[in-house]
Amino acid sequence: MKKLIIGILVLGVAGLIAWKLWGGKDETPREKQKPVAIADNTSAFNQSYDQLLNAYYAVKDALVASDTAKATAAAQQLIGASDGLKVNEIQGDSTGMIKETAKSYTANISTTAKALADGKTLDDKRKQFEMIADGLWQLTRTVKYDGQKVYWQYCPMAFNDKGAYWMSDTAVVLNPYFGDQMLHCGTTEDSLDYSKK
Repeated sequence: MKKLIIGILVLGVAGLIAWKLWGGKDETPREKQKPVAIADNTSAFNQSYDQLLNAYYAVKDALVASDTAKATAAAQQLIGASDGLKVNEIQGDSTGMIKETAKSYTANISTTAKALADGKTLDDKRKQFEMIADGLWQLTRTVKYDGQKVYWQYCPMAFNDKGAYWMSDTAVVLNPYFGDQMLHCGTTEDSLDYSKK
């Protein structure tokens, strides 16, 4: 009896293997799963981001020129550009996490730009500018801005040798933390160019 049961089991397993090898294939072709595509940002988003960058560069240029009045005026433009960034036009954000992160960065940039505009001295304005630069760099990385190339530059001597970064639209170093005292002090540490995918 035992041999009969073992024999039946062996035949059953052999039959199952034969069915899988020769006749048990699923004849319906399965569609391969496609990777998630990340779309380019819309032109409306890129235009609003260009305005944000241009306002930021105006602040940077005013600080390079050590002009407090121009820095204050440019900071007002930066507030408007940051508040007006078309975050809802960001593409490829199925979870909404990128948009929420971008809103957080723009709120911080606006708040800090207000403090920069209210700053009485050039040193006060430069301290606020450092925080704006850090926030805007992180925002640019987060939204993968696919317009112009941006550069990340560093001055090791800023703020009593603590060091500070800033963004630039050119690889040429023009230091916003020292202006004409040490105009070309610094190096380009990194760059972002999402237009070349």
